[in-house]
Order: sequence, then structure tokens, then C-alpha cells
Amino acid sequence: MDDSNSKVKKITTFGLVTMIISTIFGFGNVSNAYLQMGYGSIFWYALAGICFFFPCGLMMAEYGSAFKDAQGGIYSWLAGSIGERMAFIGTFVWLASWIVWMVSTASRVWITFSALLFGKDTTGSWSILGLSSTQTIGILGILMILAITFFSSKGMNAIAKIGSLGGIFTIVVNVIFVVVSLIVLFANHFKLAQPIDGPSAFITSPNPAFQTPIALISFVVYAVFAYGGMESLGSVTDDMDNPEKTFPRGLIIASIFTIGTYVLMIFMLGWSINYQSQMTKSSVNLGNVTYVVFNYLGVAMGNALGWSHAAAVTFGVAMTRIVALAQAIGFLGALFILMYSPIKAFILGSDRRLWLAKLTKLNKADMPANAMWVQAIVVCVIVFLVSFGGSAAQRFYTILTDMANVSSTAPYMFLVGAFPFFKKKHYDQSFVAFKNPTWTNALVCFVELILIVGTLFTFIQPILDHDFETAFWTIAGPFFFALIAYLFYEIAGKKHGVQK
Repeated sequence: MDDSNSKVKKITTFGLVTMIISTIFGFGNVSNAYLQMGYGSIFWYALAGICFFFPCGLMMAEYGSAFKDAQGGIYSWLAGSIGERMAFIGTFVWLASWIVWMVSTASRVWITFSALLFGKDTTGSWSILGLSSTQTIGILGILMILAITFFSSKGMNAIAKIGSLGGIFTIVVNVIFVVVSLIVLFANHFKLAQPIDGPSAFITSPNPAFQTPIALISFVVYAVFAYGGMESLGSVTDDMDNPEKTFPRGLIIASIFTIGTYVLMIFMLGWSINYQSQMTKSSVNLGNVTYVVFNYLGVAMGNALGWSHAAAVTFGVAMTRIVALAQAIGFLGALFILMYSPIKAFILGSDRRLWLAKLTKLNKADMPANAMWVQAIVVCVIVFLVSFGGSAAQRFYTILTDMANVSSTAPYMFLVGAFPFFKKKHYDQSFVAFKNPTWTNALVCFVELILIVGTLFTFIQPILDHDFETAFWTIAGPFFFALIAYLFYEIAGKKHGVQK
């Protein structure tokens, strides 16, 4: 058994960095930011990264350093800081949001595959055995979830390889984007497609829909949530080489890379894409803007180098397929990681007396395979109901999505709020970023305020749009998931004598 464990524990700093990038960074966030705010998104993305992402990364690094051998990831972090009950509730709400994300990704990823294979979204015409396109995508999504669960259950090596591959492809596509953008800039003699009209261009938006303070706050919330997901890597610390050093180092490197890349790449989009003439077309939306901007970039390079129109258009299609490939592998990498990490944190982090013995049992690869298959069945059942259940099932999925909107912020609220209590425990840790208690508490309050405002606004925005049903389910979601967790913990805890 020791030999097998030594073979599994091979995640290096580079491997961790690429896994974090695969989980967090998405070029879609860059293109979406440019579509909504143009150059103005640069300031707000940098602010969100510096005020939220980086301090959170340092906090997670301290948690990981103190609980380097814990199998439960964020569950173990919370339990060691604020107690078992609150850890159980916070982690369950977090797990519920990731399950909803898996349901949506199981369908959404096929649009990416379509763009890769055909250069555009053709999923609306897909059909297997006479099924409708929605049903066909549902079947494909179910098969993909089952396949990913099967391979993930074979061990951490497979997860690390796919997760790292997603991060590597993301970095490669970023390099291609930077190189092509530089070629366009030099070939056009440093003339930007989107001019800079003074310093205000980096704060305000050319988009009429983002001129009010409320709309601006909504974008800031979007920018903050674009950095979410780093906590999901907490449960792989026991699979790392020298985790007390690898985890903090990897988080810090990935944090700096992600913030810097978001800021730089938003600015670089303006080198080849004019906002008014190209981004305001009715055919450009948040769903396809990533493919649109890569297509524009390819055509811009062809035009800048004096290629024929046909050659420029062909290169634009090639660029579209390049980003589709990266996004497809990125989706798969994130799915491999998230199919395993949250459920492991929840099941193996909590007191095992709360669960059936089969759920906490590890297979030969030291994976909670039974728990992963239960999770896969839940995801597949929801996908099937949504795909084959008609309008009522579609409505159910919409409600489920609304309920999960702010649930994904739950772990950050709990982890950030628990950090002062964690510091008072004085755990033995090799990495310490926060040494002054006063400044630490002030920073915790500041970051927690950002999260609370963001969460409240996610609830307030639909009210302002007079969509009261969405507002209700959005705010009810985390309370509903928390209530389920609380009742389960109280009932199972009393039955098995687990009350903390």
C-alpha cells in the first residue's frame, strides 16, 4: 500500500499551477469582459484580483500549509477552525453548487466540441436515433459524465494528467494569442484598433448598458466571481510532493499569473478589435464572443500582413478552432478535477460515522469511488430529466441554477470568515503570510464585505429587473442547501454520537 501511495503522490509545483489555471482561468472571462466593458474592464479585473483573489490565495495557502496531510481539503480547514457542524454545512452548500455546474457543463461542452470540429455551433441540428437535439446532447452529456467518473476513479495520476493538460493547453493558447496580437500590433505600426481616449477609457465602458452605478457593481461582481474555484484544489494536498511548500508556492504563482494574464489580454484585444464596429453587432453575445474575437484576431493578422481575403478568413477559422480545442480540454480538465475534489473533501473530510461504510471506502487507487459514482448518478439523473422532461423539467433546471448562483461563494465566505479563528489556533505551518492580527482582521472584514455585497447584488439585480421569482430562488438556494445539511448532520450526528 505504501508503494502505491508513493506512486500517486507526484503533483509538483508546475503540475499544481497548471491544475489551478485549468480550474480558474478561462479566456471566456477575457472576451466577456471586453464585450461588456471594453478597456474599462481592466481596472475592475485588476482590482478584483488584488483585493479578493490574491489575499484569498494567501489565506488558502496558509490553510493548506497547516493541514498539509488532510484528506478533506476545505472541509478539514473549516473543521479545524470553526468546528465540524459549520464545516459540514458550508461544504455541502459548496458541493451542491458544483453539482449544478457539472449538469450545465455536461451540455455546454458539446457546443465547444462543435466549434472545434465544424468551426461553429451546429448542436441544434444534432440527432441520434431520431432524438431531438436537446435529448441528443443530454445522452452525450450523460455518457461523458460516466466516462470521466470511470477514469477519475482510477486514481489521482489520471486526474492530475488531464487537469495539467488543460492548464498547459490554456497557457499554449494564451501564448498563441499574445504572439498573434504582437504581430498585428507591429504590422499595423502600433496603431490600435480600439483607440485609448484618455485615462477614463480604462475605467468606464463604451457599452451603454454599463453606464449606471448598479450596472457597474454587477460587472465588479462578475469580475470577482471570475476568480472562483481555487478552493477546489485544497483536497489534493495529500497527493503532492512536499505539500507544505508546493501548495503555497503553486497558489501564489497561479494567482499572479491569472491576474496578470486577465489584465494584459483584455488590453491586447483592443489591438486588433474595434469595439464600436465589431463588438456591438447583434450576432455577438456572451455565449459566442470567445470564438468571435479569436476569429477577428486571425482575420486581423491576415489583413495586417497583406494576405488575400480568403487566406485571412481561413486563418480566422483556424484561430476559432484553436481556442475551441483549448476550451474543450480546459472543460475536461476542470470536470476531472471537480468530479473528484469536492466530493472527496466532503465525504472524507467529515466524520465517517455520518455515512454508510461503502461511501467512505477507498478503492485500490485510494479513491472514494463509490461516493463518486453516487455523485455521477445524481448528475446524470438531473441531466436526463432536463433533457427529456419537457418545459417543466427545463423550468426545474432554471430554478436549480438560480439556487446555485450564490452557493458557489459559500466556501469563500466560510473560509475567509473562519480565518481569524484559524490564526488563533496557532497550527504548525511552514508558510505564514499574515503575521499582524490587526491587519489580518481588517483584511478579512474587507474581503468578506466584497463577498457579501457581491452575493446581495446577485439577489438584488433580478428584483431591479422585476424578476421576483429568480430573486426568490437565488436567495433561497443557499438557505435550502444549508437546511438540508443541518438536518442531515443533526439526525445522523445524534444517531452515531457525532455532535461537535
